[in-house]
Amino acid sequence: MSLALFDLDNTLIAGDSDHAWGEFLVNKELVDAAEYKKANDHYYLAYQQGTLDIHDYLTFSLKPLTHYSTQEMLTWREVFIEECIRPLLLPAATELLNKHREQGHHILIITATNRFITEPIARLLGVQELIAPEPEFINGSYTGKIVGTPSFREGKITRLNEWLAQKDLSLENSWFYSDSHNDLPLLEVVDNPIAVDPDDALRQRAVQAGWPIISLRG
Repeated sequence: MSLALFDLDNTLIAGDSDHAWGEFLVNKELVDAAEYKKANDHYYLAYQQGTLDIHDYLTFSLKPLTHYSTQEMLTWREVFIEECIRPLLLPAATELLNKHREQGHHILIITATNRFITEPIARLLGVQELIAPEPEFINGSYTGKIVGTPSFREGKITRLNEWLAQKDLSLENSWFYSDSHNDLPLLEVVDNPIAVDPDDALRQRAVQAGWPIISLRG
């Protein structure tokens, strides 16, 4: 069975859910607004520039989960999905997912945004399989730590290989859709790399390599 792999942020949705979650926390006054916004914007710029320390960022982004009860955060997450994520859904992304479903492809979202944020987004998109950084959850509470390898840059390949071994699948005739140069390690190893509304660095590599460049924003 062929795999159709998808990045999430700025690929299947018209925005970055990780950064949007930080803005949501600021707007709802669930964090120190000025300090948190400054750090959130700093990390997002580092991501765009390819200099993000993923472990530092995850320590920052998961900390609010430790300040409130799990039920409180799940309730806020529902509000976030409706207010901030649903407006970012792209009809063309739904069409693309359906195209791969009709071909019998195994669909997987692989993202650097943690599972607490992305699991309900994957459900919204009708995608059952998700690889994302895994927040540690002990005795009913989030600890603010991550379990295993974060699925970021080369970490996406590590996590994907672990998943493939569990599923007894391979990357033969695989597809991967992404907007970001941070995903070049994985784009380089699939059979069908597709640049989706790419950043400048990814667009340059896609043109150089002859990869298809598409837009889901039309």
